[in-house]
Amino acid sequence: MSTMRSLFMILPIILAITLGLVLPAVVIVLLIRALLKYLRSDDRRSPPEQSRNLGEALKARRAAASYTQEYVAETLGVSRQAVSKWENGTSEPSTANLMALARMYQVTVDELLGG
Repeated sequence: MSTMRSLFMILPIILAITLGLVLPAVVIVLLIRALLKYLRSDDRRSPPEQSRNLGEALKARRAAASYTQEYVAETLGVSRQAVSKWENGTSEPSTANLMALARMYQVTVDELLGG
C-alpha cells in the first residue's frame, strides 16, 4: 500500500511540473492526503453512539432517587411545570438550577450533561 500511496503522491507533482501547473498539483496532493486519511479512519465505519439528552438524564436521576417532580420543584424554588419541561426537553434549567440538581442527585454537572 505504501508504494501505491507514494505513487499517488508523486504522480500529481510530476504531471504539474510537466504541464506547468504547480497550484493545481498542490490541491490534488492535499485532496489525496485527505482521502487517504479518511479511508484510514474508523469513524466512518462505526455508527454514532446514542447519547442521552439532559431531560432523560434528569428524569432517570429523579426516578432513581424516588423524588417527585413536585419535591424537586419545591427544593429548587421553581414550578413543577418547569421541572416537567426540563425532563421532556421543552426547556433547559439555568446554570444555577443545573448545579442545584447535580447537588441534589449527588452527581457532577458533567454526569448530568452526559459527559
